[in-house]
Amino acid sequence: MRHASPITVSAVDLPRLERLLDALPEFGPVAEALDEELAQARVVAPEEIGAVVTMNSRVRCRETDTGKEYQVVLVYPEDAGAEGRVSVLAPAGSALLGATPGERLRWPVPGGKEQEVELVALEAVAAG
Repeated sequence: MRHASPITVSAVDLPRLERLLDALPEFGPVAEALDEELAQARVVAPEEIGAVVTMNSRVRCRETDTGKEYQVVLVYPEDAGAEGRVSVLAPAGSALLGATPGERLRWPVPGGKEQEVELVALEAVAAG
């Protein structure tokens, strides 16, 4: 779930993500990891973000073990729940934030295992 180098985050997303974390009654491991990533993040203007997963980005991932591809949209928790919409507070969502095409990501899944995916493509949607 942790990125090898500091992630890049939009100057629009950062304050919203910080408010989201501040409002949590308690931090679980995903929120804690996200908080650490944000504390070290490189913050840029939305128009300078480049090919980086930001909030509301649509990403195509390929499971490295099966080759199965699927698309998800990274969203805030209140917008999650519908198929294909993953919360930034979920292990997969936290891993996706700040990722770039070609990057391999891992996150825990039920049963004590880890899912590894390659980020195949990314489409930025509306800022924030």
